[in-house]
Amino acid sequence: MITCLCFICTVIISVARIFISSLGYANGNGVLIKKEVGLVKKVKITVLKTTLDRELAKEYGAEGLTACPMLMKGQVFYAEYAKPDGFCDEAWKAIYQYVFALSHGADKELFYYGDWIRKPGVAICSCNDGLRPVIFKLEATDEDSQVDYIPVR
Repeated sequence: MITCLCFICTVIISVARIFISSLGYANGNGVLIKKEVGLVKKVKITVLKTTLDRELAKEYGAEGLTACPMLMKGQVFYAEYAKPDGFCDEAWKAIYQYVFALSHGADKELFYYGDWIRKPGVAICSCNDGLRPVIFKLEATDEDSQVDYIPVR
């Protein structure tokens, strides 16, 4: 339980640091200092694999359950702030905070203090389906995001 809470706290702190950085601030000896802000970048989302835990599916799954029918290995999507067309809603809920962080400047740093992924600008994530998770590779790109909506204010 304590290990889980520590992990959750580490995630929250990491995302908060990235979010503060994305707003254009840097830590200057405990003081937030405004720095130059760049444009939001697109994030490439690649489906690395779709899986089925046969043991768990046999015990808990519906008859005939297969690997995810929504996504296929090799599919590629691009996103920055909104779920891409054709992307699974539940998978998006599981990965959107990583997409947000990468699109807002987390491409220069390693996630979680470097003890998770060894390549800057990359995250390996999965959807939250416990019987048939889909594994994604998220990569920061240099491609600027284009605002495709009209602001209401």
